[in-house]
Amino acid sequence: MEEMPITLHDSKALVLGFGRVGKILSKMLSGIGAEVYVEARKYSDISWIRSYGYNPVSLNHVSEYLPGMDVIFNTIPSVILGSDLLSKIKKETLIIDLASKPGGVDFDMAKKQGLRTIWALSLPGKVAPITAAKFIKETVYNIIDELGV
Repeated sequence: MEEMPITLHDSKALVLGFGRVGKILSKMLSGIGAEVYVEARKYSDISWIRSYGYNPVSLNHVSEYLPGMDVIFNTIPSVILGSDLLSKIKKETLIIDLASKPGGVDFDMAKKQGLRTIWALSLPGKVAPITAAKFIKETVYNIIDELGV
């Protein structure tokens, strides 16, 4: 919020990717009143996105939506926003990359084009290590239980 001149409420937010992080992020953005657009490749994910009340965006058509966004969140750990797609994003748009390395944004090109980016690596562990550790612990225990170890 400190990085934007507007609130997320009533903003147009695009989430790239509908995996674990994308699903939770979309729900949170919707909950605070953002108009949520979610990119996905699989038709089954597109159906789920629509059923949750978000606006589905096919990866093949993401370029059509970029100019209208106030904030873009990437969750895909592969460069999606290269020079071609970055050129379609308005200068006021904030890009937040939540993906693991190598991330989904060509940061050098974004900087050359005057776009504001944040690469938020290691979240939530960096800002909430106890909560992150709790979720990791629960996940490990669930895996062990599923394996019957």
